[in-house]
Amino acid sequence: MALPTVHTLEACADFHLTVLPYLSQLTSLPTKLIDSGIDIQALKHVYITTNPLVIAIAFALFLAPVFVIISEVTRNYSQVDRCWSILPILYNAHYSVWCRLNGLPTGIIDTICAITIIWGVRLTYNYWRKGGYSIGSEDYRWAILRNKINNRFLFFLFNLTFISLLQPVLLALITAPTYLFVLLSSTAEGSGRSVSDTVFSRLIFLFVFIEAFADQQQWRFQKAKKEFNEIARVPPQYKRVYTSNDLSRGFVVSGFWAWCRHPNFAAEQGVWLAFYQWSCVKTDQFYNWTGIGALCLVALFQASTYLTEKITASKYPEYKQYQLRVRKFIPRLDVEPRGEIPEDHAASEAPNPPEKPQPSKSKATKKKTK
Repeated sequence: MALPTVHTLEACADFHLTVLPYLSQLTSLPTKLIDSGIDIQALKHVYITTNPLVIAIAFALFLAPVFVIISEVTRNYSQVDRCWSILPILYNAHYSVWCRLNGLPTGIIDTICAITIIWGVRLTYNYWRKGGYSIGSEDYRWAILRNKINNRFLFFLFNLTFISLLQPVLLALITAPTYLFVLLSSTAEGSGRSVSDTVFSRLIFLFVFIEAFADQQQWRFQKAKKEFNEIARVPPQYKRVYTSNDLSRGFVVSGFWAWCRHPNFAAEQGVWLAFYQWSCVKTDQFYNWTGIGALCLVALFQASTYLTEKITASKYPEYKQYQLRVRKFIPRLDVEPRGEIPEDHAASEAPNPPEKPQPSKSKATKKKTK
């Protein structure tokens, strides 16, 4: 059987019941695919009789050597970055297709798939307009890490393990909560819709919108800054939005960026944490094993944001003041939403100007007598 027999909501989140017995399929799957050859019906049979989570993990493992080869041949290590917004769509679409072929209800899974498509299309567009799909384009942080490691073999190991293997597996794991929804669809109690479905689907949409607006605010600022640097004045179309001080500062501090330093990253983490929490509520659990994907994603964002901020602070002197006032991901409610250091605070830290010498009393008296 491709799926375990589950009778309760809690059983759907039982790792020992729903995952461990099927991991052995990872070793037999390649042989089955080779034996099936190009026979469509045979391949379909292998697909519908294999556990859907195993298929997702197997696909991630298959991609790893592909990413390694392409990145090492081209010396460009942003291959996974180009697929970051696409792979979760494929994984969730796979769960939806698998359920349809096996005659299981797909209502909630189709909703999850639709949300993921909206999330992925928007993120793909944002990556494209920044030049991410241009030939030779690479995340600047990989170049910095290469220089820091300064050892070709060690960086190859880093590419082999983290960049090309762990990242694709992580993208499979953040969609693992959808596997629980597949299991829920096989039960009478879990296949129907509930209030939690409405709440969490709307919450995820909210995070997607926040991320979209934050990315747009940053994009607009970067365009304005580029023109400002070219013409040495605020472009006319941006005069109502930015001052020369804003653009010469070098980084955006308005809009969502006044509330936290990385609103787009915060919302991105919120999307997948909400997916995970949705699966917890549906399986009537406080937590479940699929949280490992969301937690690893949060850890990855912590590490990458640390590196990003270290680079930014070295380029822009005022960034450290911005860090003091505005939190990284979670907004501070005890201060007004401004990215800049308040004038009174800045003035208190500035050295006092030298006092002008006052005229002596005798000279002042003589001036008055005259």
